[in-house]
Amino acid sequence: MKIVLDTNVLYAGLYSSVGASFKILKAIVDKKIRIVLSTTLLFEYEDVLKRKSKELGLNHEKIEAILDNLCFLSEHQKIYFLWRPILSDPKDDHILELAVSSNAKTVVTHNIKDFKNSNKFGIRAITPKSLLEKIK
Repeated sequence: MKIVLDTNVLYAGLYSSVGASFKILKAIVDKKIRIVLSTTLLFEYEDVLKRKSKELGLNHEKIEAILDNLCFLSEHQKIYFLWRPILSDPKDDHILELAVSSNAKTVVTHNIKDFKNSNKFGIRAITPKSLLEKIK
């Protein structure tokens, strides 16, 4: 299964080893789920994780190692579409564009309401818990 992983799920999975977000990260490492990355999304991951490194209990070197591993485990996709704004949070439009351009039909996020217009493009937004139920 190919997905786009919203930054809030990555953060939650690194913040706590209990819960669906952490299990999603483990499924990525175990190659049960394949994530799609763009340069924009990778930079967003880096920005958020480094800003919140103290909360995560991770130094910048460990964050870089995590991001390197995600790059290794992911499919890389350039974004060719710029339909902005579409979503209620314009900062999430690049995630929708990535899903469409990579043909990933699923965005995994804790903010489902921010992706309510994604269905116009055949993209469904689901929570980490919902994704785990689908891959069992």
